[in-house]
Amino acid sequence: MNYFLLTGFSFIVGTVVGLTGIGGASLITPMLIFMFNVPAAIAVGSDIVAATMMKAVASISHWRQETVDLSVVKWLATGSVPGALLGVFILHLLQSYGWSLDSFLLPSIGTMILFVTVAGLAQLLLANFAPDLSLPSLPTFDLETVDGKIKTVAIVFLLGCMVGLTSVSSGSLFALVLITFFKLDSRKLVGTDITQAAILLGFTSLGHLSLGTVDWHIVIPIWIGSVPGVLLGSKLCQHAPQRALRYLIFVILITVSWKLIHSA
Repeated sequence: MNYFLLTGFSFIVGTVVGLTGIGGASLITPMLIFMFNVPAAIAVGSDIVAATMMKAVASISHWRQETVDLSVVKWLATGSVPGALLGVFILHLLQSYGWSLDSFLLPSIGTMILFVTVAGLAQLLLANFAPDLSLPSLPTFDLETVDGKIKTVAIVFLLGCMVGLTSVSSGSLFALVLITFFKLDSRKLVGTDITQAAILLGFTSLGHLSLGTVDWHIVIPIWIGSVPGVLLGSKLCQHAPQRALRYLIFVILITVSWKLIHSA
């Protein structure tokens, strides 16, 4: 593997993430599979470990700025962490019974990326072309009640399981849950989402380390490239044409997801 090339592409992906806010796992995992011929299981495990440090650094920054709702984070983690560990356990079972993890993961990753992309694209289209459209409002979860806690844990348990299986959506779908069911203050939305993702990915990383699907020769170049890329993208985002960039990335992700689904 050309590690300089991996670092360079990770820098580009990090810049895109900083520019658009679109999750890195949706781009890095397919990049490892298609451009560097990394087995899907190794790509998922290595990507999760690489993302953990980036999310942790960002969450510390948000915590210092007091832009994290710790109460919401606690209940998101209560559901998502066991869900993610279940996802890794399912991979353990598949491996122990002699199943090909790649044949299972390729369509799974593709389906998850497609789902996340369609959800994000629908949200963008509605915001741009039908801003006054009145949709039925969904209930807000009240974490002061038992009912609100149970619903929160149930939803994020399922999402956590998806992350444990595929590495995709540790941020995107959780952000959608925060927007839809919690009506968080916009200042705390990003920080809360990143902090829960850091906790979720931290536990998921331990599972993949025990599974033996983490290659540190892949993780370190991704760190070296993506971290400065994210910082650069964040600085440039105020001057970049966000709408055009997001549409371009969504088209790329739909193409990638389709190829993954049909690669097994």
